[in-house]
Amino acid sequence: MNDSTSNDRILLDRLVRAFGGVPGIRAVVLGGSRARGEGSAHSDYDIGLYYEPDNPIDVGRLAKAAMLLPGAARSSVTAIGEWGPWINGGAWLTVDGRKVDLLYRDLEKVRQVVDDCCAGTVERVYQPGHPHAFVSAIYMGELALCQILWDPENALVSTRRKCASYPDALGEALIRTFFWEARFALENASHGRGRDDLSYVAGCAFRCVACLCQTLFALNRTYLLNEKGAVPGVERLCIKPVDFRSRVESALARAGAGLSDLAALVEETAGLLKV
Repeated sequence: MNDSTSNDRILLDRLVRAFGGVPGIRAVVLGGSRARGEGSAHSDYDIGLYYEPDNPIDVGRLAKAAMLLPGAARSSVTAIGEWGPWINGGAWLTVDGRKVDLLYRDLEKVRQVVDDCCAGTVERVYQPGHPHAFVSAIYMGELALCQILWDPENALVSTRRKCASYPDALGEALIRTFFWEARFALENASHGRGRDDLSYVAGCAFRCVACLCQTLFALNRTYLLNEKGAVPGVERLCIKPVDFRSRVESALARAGAGLSDLAALVEETAGLLKV
């Protein structure tokens, strides 16, 4: 990254010193766009806190550690499980004017998900903050792409080694899971009374696009961690429909009138898949 988007190492060192001493935390990582070198000067710092379920994070101590950070202006630390079973808690912090998001990660669950992904098994579940779905393979992608800041006992090393190469079985499973839904979403948008409900049509169109993004990332054996930024991310892939981003944006802007353009993208993707 250039100087304008480089990570603040002083801030990261402070976070490690603060959270590394909290009982239950086994490892601290930097995730998100900043870990991938794609962040902007205004990007949040996404910090993953890994723990074992039989020795969970002491969230009371975590809250105290967060408020003792230099320039801490805001701290909202949740209990484990408060946000659901997958994104199962964390905190939104402001430290020296910068936004820092903490995310809890259950190491036992992460290990199981990585093994499942390598075997071609994925799950998709409802999760606030993920308007398409939370896809279990996110755990694997996070571990593959993160920057490990603190892992004194190498708690992440063996599992992360499994994530270094994108498994063919995972790519095939994601394509099976999502490509059919891209077509199905458009069929629903065009069916009966649904055609007259603009919000319903928009929702179906979004799901179609989200499923195409999942499919194209999987086809390119590239981890997809979030719907946010997925459409621009397709443009960085090697195998993709021509002008994917501009065509998606044009189709979504025209609501129901753009469904035929999305259908064309679905068929082009089918050709790339040789379906």
